[in-house]
Amino acid sequence: MVSLTIKLPLAVKQRLEREARQSGKSVSALIREVVSARLRKSTTAGSLYDRTRDLCGAGASGRPDLATNREVLRGFGE
Repeated sequence: MVSLTIKLPLAVKQRLEREARQSGKSVSALIREVVSARLRKSTTAGSLYDRTRDLCGAGASGRPDLATNREVLRGFGE
């Protein structure tokens, strides 16, 4: 493992130490656990497009192919 130095507000440090004591873990172990969980959450969430893929392109018409369907585009902008 590598070492990392961070700065925390005193109140956060005290909460962290209290939580570590109550859980029976070291402060370092608790921080590793919290950071790992946060990183897992952010990488599994996917991109905004992945999360809203079913909504992309479906406006008021409900048709997801408006930008590519030539039949729908016929006469547009004339």
